[in-house]
Amino acid sequence: MAQKRLSMRKIAEILRLKYEVKLSHRQIGQSCGVSASTVSECVTHAKAAGISWPLPEGINDEALEARLYPKQAGGSRRREIAPPDWPQVHQELRRKGVTLSLLWLAYRREHPQGYGYSQYCRHYQAWCKSLRPMMRQKHRGGEKLFIDYAGQTMAVVEPETGEVREVQIFVATWGASNYLYVEGHEAQSLPHWIGGHVRALTFFGVVPEVLVPDNLKAGVKSPHRYEPDINPTYQKFAEHYGAAVVPARSKKPKDKAKVETGVQVVERWILAPLRDHTFFSVAELNQAMRPLLDEVNHRPMKHLEASRYELFVALDQPAASPLPLAPYEYAHWQKARVHIDYHVAYDKHFYSVPYTLAGKEVDMRATEKTVEIFYGRQRQASHRRDNTPGRFSTQYEHMPPAHQAMSDWSPARFLRWAEEIGPQTTQLVGAVLEKRHHPQQAYRSCLGILGLGKRYTNSRLEAACARALAAGIDTYKGLHNILKNNLDQLPAEKATEIALPSHDHIRGQRYYH
Repeated sequence: MAQKRLSMRKIAEILRLKYEVKLSHRQIGQSCGVSASTVSECVTHAKAAGISWPLPEGINDEALEARLYPKQAGGSRRREIAPPDWPQVHQELRRKGVTLSLLWLAYRREHPQGYGYSQYCRHYQAWCKSLRPMMRQKHRGGEKLFIDYAGQTMAVVEPETGEVREVQIFVATWGASNYLYVEGHEAQSLPHWIGGHVRALTFFGVVPEVLVPDNLKAGVKSPHRYEPDINPTYQKFAEHYGAAVVPARSKKPKDKAKVETGVQVVERWILAPLRDHTFFSVAELNQAMRPLLDEVNHRPMKHLEASRYELFVALDQPAASPLPLAPYEYAHWQKARVHIDYHVAYDKHFYSVPYTLAGKEVDMRATEKTVEIFYGRQRQASHRRDNTPGRFSTQYEHMPPAHQAMSDWSPARFLRWAEEIGPQTTQLVGAVLEKRHHPQQAYRSCLGILGLGKRYTNSRLEAACARALAAGIDTYKGLHNILKNNLDQLPAEKATEIALPSHDHIRGQRYYH
């Protein structure tokens, strides 16, 4: 009977609390660490024996036990075994690191003649069946993939500085087969979260119907029991693969029991064997984990008599969807305001948009290879990504008409224009174009130089260019000064005396070469 597992000291305490303190059976059970039903049965036996509180004077434990549990005539002489306090056992098992074998050892120390380990486990399982029944989750093949980060991390040492970083362990587990994928991440950030999914699905070769993540920020912006707010990038990822995202409910560990079990397997059979290894990069850690992962996936599971891989091939793989033609490419979104020059900046590089959007706020989507600009949810521009800071990526059709005309300029066009004026002008324009690292930087100077012919006549411009070349002048300002001061009309000797004043701080063209 259940009350016989109690010591006489505990029975005496139950009777005291019942008759002297006048507590309810539930309160007594909480105080003594037993169930209310055990208290009730103990009190019933005490009443049948005519015992209340205080106990009869001079009665010892043996006499009390004899009165509470009298031996029945002709009864079995089989040894009575004291059963454990199953509610206490059940509560202790919820604590981290506590196992049934550990509790059994403690029980045998107190009751050396108690249950053996196998009987102990069998009786505990029978007791659990009397609890409130739980709905056992059934997972169809190809239906669900559970994703989470393990609580345990792995250390990676920075080889140059000796700094130790904690690497997060990403785990994905199939619901029907328990087939696993694992890899290390620098952090639990959105790029790593999405990248882990992409590589996991590539490893599996198929896509589940439903992705079941935990409620971490990378996957779920706002956890909610009925309508969780999925991260937009994560949602786009799921749409790309044709899967649905159904996060585990907050504070409902049974919703993600599969991945919790998978995490436990990873920690026990993959991370623990590597605990004494020193890794100098996440890639090195992932490389070391892969053979252990393959070993776990191909090891037969005792209760199913098949490996995770065999079950995956039989259950999940045939029912899952094929991978899309191209893997999802992670994209970073940010807002930007278009500058007056109809360009927006991303990572210090400038990309053009239609000039009519100048001053408007736009959305930018950047992947590893492209940068796209959206306005009003419509794509307005797409560029090949360029990581060169301070440079411009400009498309012809984005320019206003005046700028489009300017974009048609080229060195050859300016030289043909200069040839129409004369050889001296052609030589000077050629020198200006060659002076700049990029010819486009000289276009405005060339335009100004050639425009002086309209203002001062082509003949004077040709003469001024001759004097400028002789004096080593190849700038618009220098040429303009010659024309403005009529130096082109003076004799060559006189012009040289007037045109170039001497000073210690004046540096010639050769200084910059």
